Amino acid sequence: MAARGPSADRLEDRLSEPLPPDVECMGGLHGDILVLGVGGKMGPTLARLALRASRAAGSPRRVIGVSRFTRAGLRQRLEGWGVETIAADLLSPRCLRNLPTTPNVVFMVGFKFGTGRDPSRTWAVNAYVPSLAAERFAGSRIVAFSSGNIYPLSAAPGPGCSETAPTGPLGEYAQSVLARERLLEHFSRRHGTPMALMRLNYAVEPRYGVLRDIAETVVGGRPVELSMGHINVIWQRDANSVALRLLRHCSSPPFVLNVTGVEPLSVRWLAERLGRELGVEPRFSGREEATALLSDASLCASLFGAPSTDVERMIRMVADWVRRGGSGLAKPTHFEQRDGAF
Repeated sequence: MAARGPSADRLEDRLSEPLPPDVECMGGLHGDILVLGVGGKMGPTLARLALRASRAAGSPRRVIGVSRFTRAGLRQRLEGWGVETIAADLLSPRCLRNLPTTPNVVFMVGFKFGTGRDPSRTWAVNAYVPSLAAERFAGSRIVAFSSGNIYPLSAAPGPGCSETAPTGPLGEYAQSVLARERLLEHFSRRHGTPMALMRLNYAVEPRYGVLRDIAETVVGGRPVELSMGHINVIWQRDANSVALRLLRHCSSPPFVLNVTGVEPLSVRWLAERLGRELGVEPRFSGREEATALLSDASLCASLFGAPSTDVERMIRMVADWVRRGGSGLAKPTHFEQRDGAF
């Protein structure tokens, strides 16, 4: 009989478990939460985290997730947790008009992988949809997911780009994400909408993310590419916690925050650590370049504290999941791309 892999249910329980700051935030926040783009990698556990933290705080808040729900079983799983769901195509202004108005909106809609094959869709999803949402929810607080990809490559292993650094997006994906930010800022200023822009890189959990990518490469006996020699990572639960807590930091013009781990990590070192956990000697190709895509998360740490999950714990959890045959989401990050072509 084949061995069973680890439980996705138990993993999602852990990824949505609220910590005291989450409960405190949800207890002090007024109104329901609408999660636009709940069907992505982070959306389901963010919605569940918001609901569990609200219940722990004694709040009767509704958490409503909106997506096209193309992933089998996701809508039923969300509703089983108590998250309300609405199926909608957010490229349609009519569908947006029909959504409920809530005081709080978390905007998670985005399109990254496949940009090279369908650049027009990338711009439609990453720039047009945010414009529609900003007009539709002009009276709400909006936390919008963005990306550290809007920064240029910086000296490695330096601290990375701070929120005040000049932008320099490489490739159409990053350019379209910067367009998202600029359009959201425009409508925030025009309508006085309080917003926060969350520049994230890279969220990880055992089923996807840079650590999963490196672990699969090591186990598969393929060489780990070193040209993007340093990265930032943050555990998905910690990133979702920051997103929810940012609802209390929205402003007009938007508050901008880098969200990631507090230190740059060597890709070579990560591969070696994962290799030791997995019992495989990693192979490498290329060499570390003098620059990498890095973000300075010191402001985030000063506001919310260091992430609760450190890199050693992340490595152990990802390696254990892979070693036991845990499934993945089949969504590689392509973190090694230095030209922004995804």
